[in-house]
Amino acid sequence: MKAAISSLISSKNLNFHCSRTTLLHSKPVFPRSPSFLSPTPTKTHQIRTNFDKTSRIHTTHFSSIMASSYKPEQARAPPALSLPAPPVTKFKIGLCQLSVTPDKERNIAHARKAIEEAASKGAQLIMLPEIWNSPYSNDSFPVYAEDIDAGGDASPSTAMLSEVARLLKITIVGGSIPERVRDKLYNTCCIFGSDGKLKAKHRKIHLFDIDIPGKITFIESKTLTAGQSPTIVDTEVGRIGVGICYDLRFQELAMIYAARGAHLLCYPGAFNMTTGPLHWELLQRARAADNQLYVATCSPARDAGAGYVAWGHSTLVGPFGEVLATAEHEETIVIAEIDYSIIELRRTNLPLQKQRRGDLYQLVDVQRLNSE
Repeated sequence: MKAAISSLISSKNLNFHCSRTTLLHSKPVFPRSPSFLSPTPTKTHQIRTNFDKTSRIHTTHFSSIMASSYKPEQARAPPALSLPAPPVTKFKIGLCQLSVTPDKERNIAHARKAIEEAASKGAQLIMLPEIWNSPYSNDSFPVYAEDIDAGGDASPSTAMLSEVARLLKITIVGGSIPERVRDKLYNTCCIFGSDGKLKAKHRKIHLFDIDIPGKITFIESKTLTAGQSPTIVDTEVGRIGVGICYDLRFQELAMIYAARGAHLLCYPGAFNMTTGPLHWELLQRARAADNQLYVATCSPARDAGAGYVAWGHSTLVGPFGEVLATAEHEETIVIAEIDYSIIELRRTNLPLQKQRRGDLYQLVDVQRLNSE
């Protein structure tokens, strides 16, 4: 993994972003004299005019000093990478909000059909939900788990994703499935390129261990092991940072992805009926607005009779925190357009990257730091 990160960092597209900040100062406001009392400039007006000229000179000088003292380039360690030029500027994304059953073969065939439908509607990037080949339960994870690295018959779910990505020439963020690695289980998302090759694999970093009395209790760590690495991958549709469900709650992960030059964050997820109404859209919009990039989520469709009931509402959010497209709770496919030129526009409108206070705080990307 360190080699992969080192390769990523050394890419010619990854130039350090060392821009300076500016301060905005308003001019002092003097009381206006009624025009009928001051038909000609008075001494007070002349004093104010001279003060304004001096103020502008002082403000320019002061801003230069403060821009240096703010040190926005030091707010990220290592420094934030510049946004790389994406392979495409505009493309369509497809979010496949699928119903999930205990029948694994049916789930795989159903997911394939949904991917094919999304591709037929022009989607170049297609995303599946969290745990789409299995019921979402600690009892099911060991039964439905696959050996992704072995591939073939040992992992029919990822074999299907690889094949359909190659045949349709699309990029797939393959939701997540339970993964078996010797005596450990992971909640894992696989990303396939248009050649059908596995480009990256993200194991859920933050496990869903919550207890809200009278509402929901779920302890994912009873069966699953936490992943140990953030995952960012260059694809045919741009640089993507990947998280799974509960990872969405941790803004530091999204900030690391933004500092590594991500255009888009993808979170397959399955928020529940307690946290979904309150936090699902809120967190997506926060991650997008804070980092000024696109955020896409994909949930299973809601099954009121399941042991774990998903909220649904798969969504695409723009870099200003605006909801661009969303679903309700039923099974559906959301098709929406992503336009990366909007990222630069928003970052120009609201230059957060130039205004970070590196003199006061810092985000440390431990993995990048250790790889250099």
